[in-house]
Amino acid sequence: MTRQCTTHLQTIENCLTYTATQALAVGAGARVLGIRLHPGAAAAALALSFVTHYAADRRVPGGLLETLATKTGKGNFWGLADHGINGAYCLDSAWHHGWETAAALIATTGATIR
Repeated sequence: MTRQCTTHLQTIENCLTYTATQALAVGAGARVLGIRLHPGAAAAALALSFVTHYAADRRVPGGLLETLATKTGKGNFWGLADHGINGAYCLDSAWHHGWETAAALIATTGATIR
């Protein structure tokens, strides 16, 4: 998505669309691979994905990721946008990859083979 989320409604709309797409893709992938996910685990994983995407994608000055970067001494990297590097993009991507890994682990809790 190219739209930056600055309002509460935009952020919720984007996160709902993302999470619904994720649910369809994971459901289809699990079916093709013959994996039966536990519905509660899948729902918990999708909820974690939604909440962490909402928290990070609300790109307002002083938002969560900018605050975390500043508090951990990475504020200069957050503001870097030169020499082909965009610090905010890199930290945002790392945040999402980390939480999606946790969500995948949660989703596979209690999974069985069809």
